[in-house]
Amino acid sequence: MITRVRSELTRYLRTETVGGSLLLIAAAVALLWVNSPWGASYQTMVDTRLSIDALHLDLSLADWTKDGLLAIFFFVAGLELKRELVVGELADPRRAALPIIAAVGGVITPALIAMSVGWGVPGMNNGWAIPVATDIAFALAVLAMTGSRIPASARVFLLSLAVVDDLLAIVLIAVLFTASLSMLWLAAALACCGAWALAQRWRLHTPFLYIPIALVCWYALHEAGIHPTLAGVALGLLTRVRKDPGEDQAPATHLEHVVQPISAGFCVPLFALFASGVPLNGDVFGQLFTERLSLAIILGLLVGKTVGIFGISWLAIRFGWAKRPVGLEYRDMFALSVLGAIGFTVSLLVAELALADEGAAVIDLAKAAVLVTSMAASLLGSALLLRRGRVHQARRDADELQPDSEA
Repeated sequence: MITRVRSELTRYLRTETVGGSLLLIAAAVALLWVNSPWGASYQTMVDTRLSIDALHLDLSLADWTKDGLLAIFFFVAGLELKRELVVGELADPRRAALPIIAAVGGVITPALIAMSVGWGVPGMNNGWAIPVATDIAFALAVLAMTGSRIPASARVFLLSLAVVDDLLAIVLIAVLFTASLSMLWLAAALACCGAWALAQRWRLHTPFLYIPIALVCWYALHEAGIHPTLAGVALGLLTRVRKDPGEDQAPATHLEHVVQPISAGFCVPLFALFASGVPLNGDVFGQLFTERLSLAIILGLLVGKTVGIFGISWLAIRFGWAKRPVGLEYRDMFALSVLGAIGFTVSLLVAELALADEGAAVIDLAKAAVLVTSMAASLLGSALLLRRGRVHQARRDADELQPDSEA
């Protein structure tokens, strides 16, 4: 019975709805906690340091969640990306064209808007990257809760778009936030990646091999000066996604089955708990709509993402570069584009990395802009999806009644 209960729990945690809900709950707890009379205890928790002296690691709990736990989230993202590239929507160039083009538009447009609005503001030399990423778990959770009546191709489009979007954000993290590079440690990380690829090629399955390789790869990238979450992406992309004859599941499918509940039920919510504790008061809300830093993030996310994703998608379809997903109309795609403005996990991470030298107040303002905009995008996107769902349902009902009226 215990095994059955555990199996049901992990299955439950795999759903986008639950993963996104846990993320929201954790963020709400952090906001309530830091703005309560016990707010000092939250800051104490965030700043508490956990050291591993033998490895010369001395990080705060917030840094452990940002650098450590998010590596697991990015590992799942890497597995999803590899699956999409090999056997999913991105494997077919014709079907892959639209989400790839849309993702590129959804990265470039927010970046241009953020750079234009925030030009010359301290921290915006890298801060323009804050609004470029869509949160997969959050966006898919909103879609699952409010878009159940629109065609299934909507989820495929949004997932493929978000996966490519995350890949581009990961590349930006690697390029922008690698201040100094140790070639020796980088070589060690590459050796770990090679060992992982060989183990996959030789069809080795023991976790006693893969877990040490992953840990050493993470540590090597950390010591090399590269953000260690990239270890998760690299190893996910090196995992085999096609199953051999006689195999029940391909390694990527099995690992995603095992790791995704850990990522959705523990890693991402805990990161949200440590990253979302932003003091909200009259001054912060006043600055949200007066400071160019926060305006750059708000406009970059809400306007840049929506216009970038939908605008470039419309142009791609209009000029024949890509085909519109089956069953989706332009109004459906616009609603999905609004969900693309939900930039939570990666946007909060980039805010901490880009503004690390600007002080806690500036980081808190940027995080507040991300949180407020993400909530606005989720509410607006939900309203649009519910409206579109009613339209699609009405059409299905009319089609079902049509034979009876003819009879």
